[in-house]
Amino acid sequence: PDLQDPRAKHLAEVATRLARRLPTNRPLHQPVTAVLAGRRNNPAEGKIRSLACYGPIHYMELPELFMEFISSMTGKSPSTTGAGSEGALTKGPFNALPPIYDLNAALVGYIVSAYDTFLTSAGCLGPQVRVDHDISLLVPEIWCRLGPEERDPRWLIRNGMLERLTDFQFNGRTVAASRLGYRITRKFVNAFFGRIFNHPHAVLTDPMLRPEQQGTAEFADAVDNIVATHSRVALHYFNDGSIAWACPPLQALLHIMRDGQFEGKTLDHPDIRELFSREHLLTSDWYEARLKARQAQDIRRWQARVRYLEQFIAKQSYIDEVERLGLRQRLSSSRVRLESAKHRDYLETLRGTIGGEPAIG
Repeated sequence: PDLQDPRAKHLAEVATRLARRLPTNRPLHQPVTAVLAGRRNNPAEGKIRSLACYGPIHYMELPELFMEFISSMTGKSPSTTGAGSEGALTKGPFNALPPIYDLNAALVGYIVSAYDTFLTSAGCLGPQVRVDHDISLLVPEIWCRLGPEERDPRWLIRNGMLERLTDFQFNGRTVAASRLGYRITRKFVNAFFGRIFNHPHAVLTDPMLRPEQQGTAEFADAVDNIVATHSRVALHYFNDGSIAWACPPLQALLHIMRDGQFEGKTLDHPDIRELFSREHLLTSDWYEARLKARQAQDIRRWQARVRYLEQFIAKQSYIDEVERLGLRQRLSSSRVRLESAKHRDYLETLRGTIGGEPAIG
């Protein structure tokens, strides 16, 4: 749209500058205010188990969300033959490092940024309703029409627009539906889909919002499929030893994914939930270690730059290039940055960032 209608994009930027009283010679920063991760679902098909337990939009708190990210579970795509744990972190050739490093950094990034993440569905809503990419493509249109308060999951929960899924008994076993987090309600659809559609109730019916209405047995099997995949994927981190490099929240989560508990505490225990809070992160020893690792990396980086510039400037044959590129000024600036990185107060300037990975540093 911004390429087809550049005038609208220009007007939006000008309006934002006017609202912020921001002159044209300063950059216009547009913060990320929503994370809307997509996921693919599928009904049961031959040997491929169902993944048709998700509604159109789910909100997941960090423990449940990172179970999703760790398992990287996807449904069957019409263009492929596979399904299961096939997400980005499962593709070894893309990254030669153990994925636990990426997970550590991702978790810290989500916590310090206080991101709230919503999962949007593609493929199907329940075993009987095929939607392809319709929902995941529609969600940005919904979100750009929501105010800041309306995008806050706590506000949505208080106003009955998100409902939490709970575990239930089926055929003598517990179905861990709570791992699906929260899902949107009819009230959400009427309020927000109504900003696009005249008859939002016809766009998303009750069986689409609550897929168990299309068949409890397949809904329960889909949840069991998710729990089994969580356990299988978590086991890899124990088998390769990378569990030792996981930050404490992820260590607890990986144990719960494999065993259902960590030190006798389940996923709902307050102590486990507290591990994922911003307040706990900023005061934890393991986050302090990440900041110190980043400080050490920055010191090494600036030392290398100073050393290189000193060596380059010392070569008489490069004197013209030294002047043309202003390398003496760059060297002076690099020395200032090096001394700043060495200062004990430097850690405070890093607080609120993802820091560095101690196991690599």
